[in-house]
Amino acid sequence: MDLEARSLQPNVKAVLLAKLREYKSDLNNLKSEHKRLASANSNQAARDDLLESGMADAMSVSANQRGRLMMSTERLNESSDRIKESRRTMLETEELGVSILQDLHQQRQSLLHANDTKEQLHGVDDNISKSKKILTNMSRRMSRNKWIISSIIVVLIVAIGLILYFKLSK
Repeated sequence: MDLEARSLQPNVKAVLLAKLREYKSDLNNLKSEHKRLASANSNQAARDDLLESGMADAMSVSANQRGRLMMSTERLNESSDRIKESRRTMLETEELGVSILQDLHQQRQSLLHANDTKEQLHGVDDNISKSKKILTNMSRRMSRNKWIISSIIVVLIVAIGLILYFKLSK
């Protein structure tokens, strides 16, 4: 018992060692009384009285020890239950941590993909800018060509009108 008590936690150890010392002193007292009574074998009635009182004391001590043992066992069971609950909580926390890490990994991949998409969009944006310049140049050329064609048509109409005027006026 002494070794078991010394291997426990400090707060429980001190209490159990004190009780153990008390039990050892009670045991030593009982042994010395037993020796005294065994050597003084003269009075059988006194001996019977002592045995009866010793049995009553032993029964009360045994009941007391049994009660203490039951309390210790109950505390041990409660501690075991708390340890099991803590372990379960730890496992749940670990699972939650793993889940969060997986979510973070997926979000990182999404961000990296978005960065690649951003670079692709810059390329598309450059292409759109080039297309806009080309369309603007085409629009300018088309407007210029319309003015040139309109000018040619006006010159031809004026030339036809002059030719008709001179042909008809002669």
